[in-house]
Amino acid sequence: MEKTLDVIACGSCVVDVLVRPVALDVPIGGGQLVRTEPLRLTTGGIVSNAGITLARLGMRTAAFTYRGNDEWADVIQARYQAEGIDTSHLMAHPSAPTSTTAVLIDPAGERSFLHAVGAPKLLDKQVFLSQLDYFAQSRFMLLGYFSLLPNLHDDLPEVLAAIRAVGCMTALDAAGTGGTFDELSPVLPQVDVYVPSYKEASHQTGLSDPAEMIAKFRSAGAPGVVGVKLGAQGALVSDADGRLIEVPPVPPPGPVVDTTGAGDSFIGGLLCGLLREMPLAEAGRLAAACGARCVTALGATTAVGDFASTAALAGLNA
Repeated sequence: MEKTLDVIACGSCVVDVLVRPVALDVPIGGGQLVRTEPLRLTTGGIVSNAGITLARLGMRTAAFTYRGNDEWADVIQARYQAEGIDTSHLMAHPSAPTSTTAVLIDPAGERSFLHAVGAPKLLDKQVFLSQLDYFAQSRFMLLGYFSLLPNLHDDLPEVLAAIRAVGCMTALDAAGTGGTFDELSPVLPQVDVYVPSYKEASHQTGLSDPAEMIAKFRSAGAPGVVGVKLGAQGALVSDADGRLIEVPPVPPPGPVVDTTGAGDSFIGGLLCGLLREMPLAEAGRLAAACGARCVTALGATTAVGDFASTAALAGLNA
């Protein structure tokens, strides 16, 4: 089938209310007035953060998830359409609300979340298997977040295998603790790209060395690109042949304002690089540049740019 899409971003899809600055190390207490900057309304979750990153980098991107049938859903629909994201499979759930989050951000850009999961958690096997023709139109699907989609959890190996069988490669991202290795290991043989954060990978594997974490993912049958995001230290990634590649950090092009979405921007940049058939080291560098840009403005995608400027920040020839 002709590939009319590059990436279908699936899973977490959120309306974010950004609140800054909030001291995260001091209890607010009852009856207190906390003065902040004007609150901002934006979108979050991997479908928004990675999807918008991919779209701005020039990738043909689509959203596949549930939203509610409420006023918050209009925020998501309008934002995606403005970014050129295909919303034909941004599905309105008849009863569950749109997922929403209050993001509390401290002066250094660190954040805490007050989150209502909403409709995306109701994604299940049947939703995906009934739309395999749609996935056949795409080169990649990206799903997030592992361990936070309870209705899909047990069926995820079957779902990913079916999507791969129609010629669509798979990428998976984690969040929260990342779940356990016993939960993850049946899934990994059906995942073509998996690069969790250090915190997630540490919880999953019980290890502290990124190279050993990658080796453990390989031991479970992970066939493609595997790695660990290391925040300000860059990343360590491994290609399908098992070679380890150190991805150096890209310095942010401005002060760190908000670290929300940096990991999602990283995976968006990595997939863009792979889809453009860049060497893995260069794709990793592009991903690091996406994450570096992300943290320099309030909101997960505010500072994300186009391919040429991001490649220049990464020191690549666009």
